[in-house]
Amino acid sequence: MLKTLRLLAPVLLPSWRFFDRIAASPRIEVQRLGANGEAVGDWWASRPRPQSLPLGVYLRRLVWNPRWNEALFLTSCAERLLDSPSDHSVREISTRIAEDLPADAALPFFRFRLVLVSRVGEALQRKVAYVSPRQAAPPE
Repeated sequence: MLKTLRLLAPVLLPSWRFFDRIAASPRIEVQRLGANGEAVGDWWASRPRPQSLPLGVYLRRLVWNPRWNEALFLTSCAERLLDSPSDHSVREISTRIAEDLPADAALPFFRFRLVLVSRVGEALQRKVAYVSPRQAAPPE
């Protein structure tokens, strides 16, 4: 019985050492680019969280929420990209962003950036940690 409790203890009472480090989670922002690579418009948040949810939607999302699972995957890719840059992370993030963008022949490219937001006193501090090279947007 004691051996069983020792095996179950880490599952029931997780350790704070579960996390390697505690740091700001990167936010992904997107900007459309024209045919010449010039920026068109401002940066905007990729897959922003809703400000509020109706109770029914909230309860359904507790059980079934594939879009949120994919958002968590993108956050993991962004964290990996900051820790050890790789083409895989850039490709995965770019693929998901391209799926969300509307097709527009006048705006054939986009780029994304990773922004770290942290609180300094009462103010929020934003630091751009990474800006991707130009990526191809979805064709029409």
